[in-house]
Amino acid sequence: MTLLKRLLPALTLAALAGCQHAPPAEPADAIWLNGPIITIDDAHPQAEAVAVRDGRIVAVGKRKAVLRYQGETTAVHDLQGHALLPGFVDAHGHVFFVGFQAMSANLLPPPDGGVTDVASMVETLKTFSKDSVLREQFGLIYGFGYDDSQLAERRHPTREELDRVSQDQPVLVIHQSAHFGVVNSAGLKQLGITADSDNPKGGVIVKDPATGEPNGLLEENAFFMALGKLFPKMNPQQAIAMLREGEKLYTRYGYTTLQDGRSAPMHVKIAEAAANAGALRADIVSYPDILNPGVAELMVPPFYHNVDSQPQYHNHFRIGGIKLTLDGSPQGKTAWLTKPYYQPPEGKGADYAGYGVVDDDKVVEVYTQALENRWQTLTHANGDRAIDQMIMGWREAEARVPGVDVRPVLIHGQTLRKDQIPALQELGIFPSLFPMHTFYWGDWHRDSVLGPERAENISPTGWLRERGMRFTTHHDAPVALPDSMRVLDATVNRTTRSGRVLGENQKVDVMTALKAMTLWSAWQHFEEDSKGSIEVGKLADFVVLSDNPLAVEPETLIDLRVQETIKEGETIYRREAGAALNAPPALGLAPALAAHDHAHGGEGHFGGDGCFAPGLEVIFQRLTGARH
Repeated sequence: MTLLKRLLPALTLAALAGCQHAPPAEPADAIWLNGPIITIDDAHPQAEAVAVRDGRIVAVGKRKAVLRYQGETTAVHDLQGHALLPGFVDAHGHVFFVGFQAMSANLLPPPDGGVTDVASMVETLKTFSKDSVLREQFGLIYGFGYDDSQLAERRHPTREELDRVSQDQPVLVIHQSAHFGVVNSAGLKQLGITADSDNPKGGVIVKDPATGEPNGLLEENAFFMALGKLFPKMNPQQAIAMLREGEKLYTRYGYTTLQDGRSAPMHVKIAEAAANAGALRADIVSYPDILNPGVAELMVPPFYHNVDSQPQYHNHFRIGGIKLTLDGSPQGKTAWLTKPYYQPPEGKGADYAGYGVVDDDKVVEVYTQALENRWQTLTHANGDRAIDQMIMGWREAEARVPGVDVRPVLIHGQTLRKDQIPALQELGIFPSLFPMHTFYWGDWHRDSVLGPERAENISPTGWLRERGMRFTTHHDAPVALPDSMRVLDATVNRTTRSGRVLGENQKVDVMTALKAMTLWSAWQHFEEDSKGSIEVGKLADFVVLSDNPLAVEPETLIDLRVQETIKEGETIYRREAGAALNAPPALGLAPALAAHDHAHGGEGHFGGDGCFAPGLEVIFQRLTGARH
């Protein structure tokens, strides 16, 4: 046990009790007071003040006790009634691609964007084409975030409709799930896709049933393969700048630890370069896709330490483990279910239930390798059939390599069945769920994807709490914006766009929802000793909210706003005075990417051995010069 750990209990008790001891030998660098402090520490859930020195908390508790740490140089921050909480720990997102999102035409539906039908999509793309210099730089008109379930037409656009944007230049629109997209006629021509083109393994080139001609929609691997051919290359400085833009958007929503939840090797190389250049301000933890060649070689110090060691960031970056993806998205109707979709996609039979993307033997092989190497593993499994495959794989792998705890994580678990939960407990699989689906796609799940009965229990946080299980919640940005208050609201209220409550029995209380975004998320990452709660000895990672989420009416949680984000005692985001309430960031009009002041490196491209990786990862492979 370290000296610090032996001293922590005494320090905490002294602070909380307000004992009249002599002032500490060293004063604090900063003190926060005059607002509710929600510690997320069950032993001492609230405090009046907190003191910080060298980026760590040295006192928390009564105002009088904490003020003993005030010296001549101590900065005293008046919260002015605002609430101080631990910084949010991203349980699952894709920080690299959030940076890409900021460069794209914003095709999100309200409240995050303005695309409500195909016509508004076309006009948004035309505006982007006119105002953004990226059209010339990339030779491509593109947008991200459209959602067919939220379009008035309740379908994907067609190549002919995208031809209204341009007939000469490729036009690409990327679905919000990043599992498929649509290209115009010029794009199909550049890709060499015709009526004679066959579907690639694990993907579909959708064709008009009347003519046999491709209608522009590409699913899964057909889409991923197309992406690698449509985007140009960036230099390393531009790649780092893109990462920084993603980081900035995350911190706007109070996140101090960010996740890159399915990295390709070049993502890791870019992040390492950014870290070595001192360009990062928040912590970023990466989980490279194990199916990409070259990933095993990345799992070495200084950026990676296995689960037998304490997590160590090197200049705010580390590799946390690996990622494996077993199926697609429910809203896109590519998640792998045990029962058919309520309304099958066009061209699919009544028995269509989605599909898996990895063979059982490969799943067992990956999990066995993870246990042998002490790699934590995140597994994307949306459909309950994919979750069955995950359970099977871990059970078999643990029989081969018993007694190793890598805290395997189920990512999304949208259709997790109640009868599967005991198996998660038995195997130590930690669930990270996606309650934001209740708002963004809840109506779509009820009316089209799953039907009324199954839709009630998407992201079943209530069932988990019935069994006393911890869980985390996430946004999967850029599938949705990394909006922490939307995550909190959806977990507590489960209200759809139309105002219906989806799954009353799956609601949880506000404190539970906050733990899922802080302490439990830190635990998911093996970082519970340094993050997730305001306790002596932990990092001074804080978020300041406009009001106390424990004191407001639950239905108003969405109206809370992040006032400030603090990383290790330093402000990394502050809301501008007069900024609109929860206004979405301005996306889609990004200028030419400039090199960050700290970036360095030659004019070459980052290497990478990855072949095709899902969705935005393929775009990044192309942008960063990876080989195909």
